[in-house]
Amino acid sequence: MSGFVQVVEWTTSQIEEMRRFNEEWRVRYPQMGPSRILLCADRDDEGRYLAVVEFPSYEAAMRNSEDPATTEFSERMNALADSPMTFRNLDVLTLEQQ
Repeated sequence: MSGFVQVVEWTTSQIEEMRRFNEEWRVRYPQMGPSRILLCADRDDEGRYLAVVEFPSYEAAMRNSEDPATTEFSERMNALADSPMTFRNLDVLTLEQQ
């Protein structure tokens, strides 16, 4: 099994604006970015969100990270956040599905 995910955590009072911007961005740049994004709201801490962002490999994630368009995306998302985003970089060891 190979793969790479980033877990991104932040707080915001503007989640709908973030979601709209992300949808617009994916239409504008359909070829770039992660292969899958799972957006989650923390049930126990209103306004806290996590995204599990999946890439085929660490190298693919780093290529995406180095793209100037990704910097633009990140700056806009950070402007909508109420707290700094934190990142966890994780190698996928196992994926189980039923």
